[in-house]
Amino acid sequence: QVRLVESGGGLVQAGESLRLSCAASGMTFSGYIMGWYRQAPGKQRELVASITSGGTTNAVDSVKGRFTISRDNAKNTVYLQMNSLKPEDTAVYYCNAKNAAAAWIMYWGQGTQVTVSV
Repeated sequence: QVRLVESGGGLVQAGESLRLSCAASGMTFSGYIMGWYRQAPGKQRELVASITSGGTTNAVDSVKGRFTISRDNAKNTVYLQMNSLKPEDTAVYYCNAKNAAAAWIMYWGQGTQVTVSV
């Protein structure tokens, strides 16, 4: 029933920008902490950024100043604005929803590929 559908991935050159979107359905969006994770080939999945319903954000040091996470609760959508992309940002990016009151309730999207060329 719960669906998280990512979009916006693609192939770009270093220094360019991309905006990812994640549309959620089948859940009470405002009750979830939303996050973006990424996984590069041969590497562990890592949390890139997260945002609470109230707008409190966190981001991994490697993307601070370049990536911005935001959400539109009216549209049940979370975004990841990625600027100044680097080749090391290349990965599959996954949307995640974690229930703020019950952390064991968690959902994942299918992922969207982001490739940054030199």
